[in-house]
Formats: sequence, C-alpha cells, structure tokens
Amino acid sequence: MKTTFRSRILASYIFLIAIPLIVLGVLYYRTSLQVVTEQAQKNVYEIVKKNNAIMDTKLAIIEQNSLALFVDKDLFRIFSSLDPADEADLFEADRQVSSVLSKYFSLNEDVYAYQLWTSYFTFGQMLPQGDPTRSDIYRKTQQAGGKIVWYPTYDFVDMFAQPYLQEGKLDFRHLFTAARLLDFSYLNNTTLEKMEADVERPVLAISFKLEALKSLYEESFPESSRYLVMNEDYKVVAGSDSAKISQVYKERWLEQLQLENSGTLRMTLDGEPMIVCFDRSAVTGWISVVWTPESALASNLVPVIRTSSMLMAVILGIVAMVFAYFIAGRITKPIKKLLGAMRSVGEGDFQTQIAFRTNDEFGILLQRFNRMNAQIRHLVTENYEIKLKEQEAEIQALSMQMNPHFLYNTLNVMNWTAIENGQKELSKMLVCLSNMLHYTSRKDWGAVHLSEETEWMNNYFYIMSVRFEGKFSIGYEIDPRLYEYKVPRLLFQPFVENAILHGFDQIETGGFIRIRGWIADETRYYEIADNGRGMSEETVKAILYRESSSVGIKNTIARIQLQYGGQYGISINSRPNEGTSVVITLPLKP
Repeated sequence: MKTTFRSRILASYIFLIAIPLIVLGVLYYRTSLQVVTEQAQKNVYEIVKKNNAIMDTKLAIIEQNSLALFVDKDLFRIFSSLDPADEADLFEADRQVSSVLSKYFSLNEDVYAYQLWTSYFTFGQMLPQGDPTRSDIYRKTQQAGGKIVWYPTYDFVDMFAQPYLQEGKLDFRHLFTAARLLDFSYLNNTTLEKMEADVERPVLAISFKLEALKSLYEESFPESSRYLVMNEDYKVVAGSDSAKISQVYKERWLEQLQLENSGTLRMTLDGEPMIVCFDRSAVTGWISVVWTPESALASNLVPVIRTSSMLMAVILGIVAMVFAYFIAGRITKPIKKLLGAMRSVGEGDFQTQIAFRTNDEFGILLQRFNRMNAQIRHLVTENYEIKLKEQEAEIQALSMQMNPHFLYNTLNVMNWTAIENGQKELSKMLVCLSNMLHYTSRKDWGAVHLSEETEWMNNYFYIMSVRFEGKFSIGYEIDPRLYEYKVPRLLFQPFVENAILHGFDQIETGGFIRIRGWIADETRYYEIADNGRGMSEETVKAILYRESSSVGIKNTIARIQLQYGGQYGISINSRPNEGTSVVITLPLKP
C-alpha cells in the first residue's frame, strides 16, 4: 500500500509529539515534586534556625543579667558582711538576695527558679534540693571558674539525690540550668574592691522547665516530624521521644551533624528517606535536629501534581495533533509548487515564478527561488553580453595596435631633432615621456615589480620638476626587501600628482615629497608624505567616502581592495598648513 508524503509526515509528527509529551509529563511531575520538597525542606530549616534564634535571644538575656551580678553593689555588701553562723542574719540576707535576683530574672517567663547556692545556705526560691552543692551542676560550675555553664536537661530526683520524690508528680521533674560562679566586686569611686579571699563565692543557678523548649518545637513542625536537642556530649536536652530526655543518644548519623553545626541533609533512617535540618545554638552550643519523611513534606500536593501533569499532557496532545494536521498540509503544498517550478527551470524556462502569500519559512523559500531564478536569467544574459564585449575589445585593441608605435616613432623623431638643435633638456623630457607612455600602454595591466614603478615615478618626477622649475624635491626610504614584491601599476601616481598640483600650489620653493616603504606584521606599508598646504578633515572624508574629483585615488582604492581584499587600502592623515601623509597597506604575500 502506497502512502503519501503528507500521511508519513503526519504520522511522524504524532510519534515525535507523543514521546516529548510523555518525557515532559514525567519531568514536570518529578520536577514539581522536587521543587515542592526542596521548598518544604527550606521552610523546615528556616523554622529550626528561627527557633534557635528565639531561644538564643531569651537565653542571651539570662547570660547578660548573670554578668551584671558580678558588680552588683547590694550582693557585694551582703556576702562581704554575712555571718553564716547567724541564723537571723541568713534569713535577712535571703530576703535581700531574693529581692535582687527578682529584679534581674522575675520578668522572664521562661525562668522557673533563680537561686544562689552556698555550702551553708540556698538563697532565693526554695526547692526540695537538699544540699545543691553536692550536685554535678555545682561541681562543673566550680570547674568553669566564672564562665557560664549550660547544663542540659536532667532528672531533678537523680541530680539532687531525693529518692522520696520518685513517685511524686512534680512539675519540675525535668529542668535545664544555667549556672555561674559569682566573684563579686565593687567599684568604689576609682578603686575596685573585691571580696575577701576567705569569703565563700556563691553559685548562681537559673533553672528552666523542659516545656520552654518543647513548646517551640512541637507547635512549629509537621506532625510526622521528630526533633532532638542535644549538647556536644550527645546528651538529650529535649526531644519528641520523652524516654530519651536526659539520656545519652549517640548515633552514627548524628556525628556528621555535630561536625557541620548547621545545614540540611537527605538520608535514610530506619529504611525511610528523610530530610534532616539542624542548627547549633550560639549561646548554649546545643544542636537542634529535626527530621521529616520526604513523603510527608509534599503528601498533600502529590495528587494535585499528578492530576495536573496528566491533564496537561492530554490537552497538549490533542492540541499538538490538530496543529500537526494543518502543519503537514502547509508543508506539502509549497513543496509541490517548488517541485513543479524546478521541473520547468530544468527544461530551460527561466521565466518561471511562484506565487506566494505568506512570509514564513516556506514563503521565504519560494521568494528566494524566484530571486535565484531571476539571478540565473540575469547571469546567463550578462555572460553572453560580456563575451560579446570581450570580442569587441579584442578587435578594437588590434585595430589600435599601430597607434603606440606611431607615437613612439614620432617622439623619437622629436628627440633627434632636439639633439641636433642642442636642446638636451627637451631631449631628456622626451625620453622620459616616451618611457612613461611605453609603461602605461602595455596590454598586460597586471602587477609590476616595485623597481618598475619607481622608474616610472622618476621619469614623472623629472618632467614635473622641469615644469615647476625646482619647486620641490624627492626622497626615498624603501626597505630593500620590498623590491622582491609586486605592486599594482601606477600605485603612487595619484597621490604624488595630488601633492604636486594641490599641495604645493601656494609655495614657490621648498616642497618635499618623501616616499617610504617598510614591512611589519606580515603587511607592506608605503607612505607618500609631503609638506604642502594639507587638507581639512572634511576634504579627506570627501576623497575617501563621497563623490569627489579624485577619480585616480578612488580607482586606486578600488583596485587594491578588489585584488587583495577589503581589509587593505589607504589611509590619509592631513592637517591644514602641516602637510599630508598617505599610507598604503598591502599584504606581504599576495
């Protein structure tokens, strides 16, 4: 069964359209899912950083206030004069210390308790701690020597060894604490007073309930997300798994997070792809980690993306097939016209023209075919006419061949007459003119050696110097290597003539023409410079770019560019009353 070109192209279009639609549909679905997932990942990471920033802001205030206690005048006075053995004095001091601490910490709603611990008394809010100086918090604070210690979440019962509270329901069962050893000092006028060495330095303990951290994380992430806050020793400060709080939880994947401090990662945990976002607190040094299943981040949007991808693919498929049907017709119709026209041209009918109505690619193709056919017709006619003109020129050249011989013979007769009459100057002028005519009347107008061109110039200069009675002189500075190359005939004549007739028309003597030649960068340079009256910039532009009387210069430029290319030619540099310089550039290797 024979199928038409239109049927084949229509089938090809449908096939070629179906494949990209399937590929694009899959790519669109996967790309959309990836974009949504990445955006959700970025949002979770920003929430982690924001939560850390919020907590850091609150805890940084606590840290700053604890620093202020070092120079608190009232605390300095209380502990410098306190008698630990006097019970009444201790209770009075407790009242005053509580008032001072309240001034610094009571306005912070996240602070659960603020105390000063000593071996003989606990100042501030009362908690069933027994002797807090036996706790690990007190020990590490003493070791820190005045630096703040952020002690991660701990079990109150275990920390302060109070087993009788084990079965009780305590709202302060899990706390985390900021502690600092206070060495009070006081600036009295210009003297810094410090406490006596035998006075015991108290430890400031600011305690927070675990809910201060939990509220930040549990209300700001998707339900399927899990979180963890831990210190550098992998001790859990807060987390979605309450059983791990205050315990050491060290996993291999957490080690990488401890090294990187902040960022996002994609990894598989418990066989499920997870997006992990983490950030380290600048105040406490604790790292906050949130991991969320990838499927959970875009679970609500997956059906929408899938449905929209399929709908888009169906719509585009229908539209593409309709367009394919019409496009196949628009392609085959101009091709049929073009084939018919080409058949006519092949039979010799160069008058064939194709009508077209559109300006698309096929319209342009038909238009170019019409132009090509017209150009072929023109070239055929032109080639025929050129051959006729060449034949006419050969006939004319043969008919005029006797004229140069007649002129040479006449000049020789005039030369011998001048010699017989003793007119040597006239004889030399006639010889120069004869040489010039012989040079210019050659049938072959190809390139000549530079020596031939300079010889013609010498004859020309002699005649012109006699005519103008020594108004100017000539100088040559030509690289000897240039004599190995050929130049277009009469290359220098238009510029030399222009210098003599126009450059020196206002002087009586002292004119100078210098002809230089050199080689640089694989290029030949020839310069004709004079010290005549020069030209304005407008005159130079007129000579080079507009219609002017300098037919010889125009012709020389055209011959150079026709023979060597458009990048070669001449440049003119001239200023009124300063002279003119014409530089001719030719390739070193023609």
